[in-house]
Amino acid sequence: MAAASQGSRSSRPQRRDPQGRPPQDGYGVYTYPNSFFRYEGEWKGGKTHGRGKLLFKDGSYYEGEFADGEIVGQGRRHWAATGNTYSGQFVFGEPQGHGVMEYKAGGRYEGELCHGVREGHGRLVEQDGRVYWGSFHNNKRHGLGHMAFPNGDEYEGNWVRDQRQGHGVLRCADGSTYEGQWHSDVRSGLGSMAHCSGLLYRGMWINGHPVGRAAKTVILGPEVMDVARGASFTVHVQLLQDNGAVATSEDGRLLRIAAGVRYVQLPAYSEVSFFTVDAGRREAPIQTPFGFQCIPYPLSGPPLSGPPLSGLEPRAANVSLPTGDPEVARSPDASCDQGDPPGGLPAGRDRSCCPEGCRRAERGCAQFEDVRLGAPPPGYHPVPFLDGPHQEASGPSPGTGTPTTQDPPGGSRPDGAAEAETGTEAPLGEYVIMIQDVTTPPFLGRRLPTAFKHLRVSARGPASSTPALESAPEPGPREAAHPRGQASPPDTTSS
Repeated sequence: MAAASQGSRSSRPQRRDPQGRPPQDGYGVYTYPNSFFRYEGEWKGGKTHGRGKLLFKDGSYYEGEFADGEIVGQGRRHWAATGNTYSGQFVFGEPQGHGVMEYKAGGRYEGELCHGVREGHGRLVEQDGRVYWGSFHNNKRHGLGHMAFPNGDEYEGNWVRDQRQGHGVLRCADGSTYEGQWHSDVRSGLGSMAHCSGLLYRGMWINGHPVGRAAKTVILGPEVMDVARGASFTVHVQLLQDNGAVATSEDGRLLRIAAGVRYVQLPAYSEVSFFTVDAGRREAPIQTPFGFQCIPYPLSGPPLSGPPLSGLEPRAANVSLPTGDPEVARSPDASCDQGDPPGGLPAGRDRSCCPEGCRRAERGCAQFEDVRLGAPPPGYHPVPFLDGPHQEASGPSPGTGTPTTQDPPGGSRPDGAAEAETGTEAPLGEYVIMIQDVTTPPFLGRRLPTAFKHLRVSARGPASSTPALESAPEPGPREAAHPRGQASPPDTTSS
């Protein structure tokens, strides 16, 4: 425009009124009485009309179209104080209509303006790299709009005065998706999050936090679980909220089961297993809430095989989640009802596939079936002990055996399955079952604390077991004449 103005200036004689009045017609240069404005360009009837350039004393300028003495039409405006530049439509000296605003501090807006502010539909690239396209009101994001963040996240939904408010969908770069209500730029109200780990939360949010999410893990059952040696058992798990209610709003949290054996030196007559461990196998003991420590111990069975955990944090090789396209599945909406998931929410990873020894909780509950303690791993050496708590420590009494890992199983499985093979079951004693939250990555950056259950392996199992499922003790002097499994004759000497 400046070049055009200079071309016009060189091709036309400049008119300067000797009495200080503005030119009447044609091209001319005029400095206004206050000396702040200077105009050079086309005139008509003593008014600026056509193309011209208005210069301000502070260095600002406007270059473009004029009509009847007013800045109207297409033009370019530069503000020296801010360094901003606008190119587009003007009405009575103000940017109005469609145009492009370049900001000296960084960023760019292209879209509709009214009285110099963003109003209507437009696209804003901000200094920090955020890109918004959608509705504006009074220079702020307002109405429906789409925001792309520098970290790869994208939001699409309602805005109120530059803040996300109302219904919207946030798709994160890691594959997580939230769809639901927003207030003051944070998740608030009913909403659903399909986390990239495979966890799905559907329920209420307040100030960006899910109200009904799990806060702790509990293992159901008696304070001490009694099982027979070699028998399998089931572990029932619940995820509880802070208020103690089951976290039914959650699905897909990944839980792993692990075991430990009591790590303590006890008298030989105690029914508590303890081990000597080779130097190369020594690992830091794990503190339990039962007043003693334990060392890792393996679980057996096809769904639970694998090395024991050495601590409470998962190892990447053992708990890594399966890879897959996070957009393959879709997650449910804010409703807690189960059924076909609606569109719009990717379910992250395949929640039906679990790493070895893991289960995914559904509606705050999980179950590990057919769990069995395995044989001591290499480097673990059980210390023999007597099978009666009242026996002397000097040695076994006549007719009693000293159970070791090579002894036959102490009893049958409560579920009626075949007994474990000789040498594959855990020695009698005290163990610990641990349920660990290994959701990867952690849901909203937080994993649940590990849950513990005290487990006691005995020759007979739980006291509530039926005689047919209990294991009989080794025959003593009086019982030697009666084979195991046969009833002894009634005592006729008692009255």
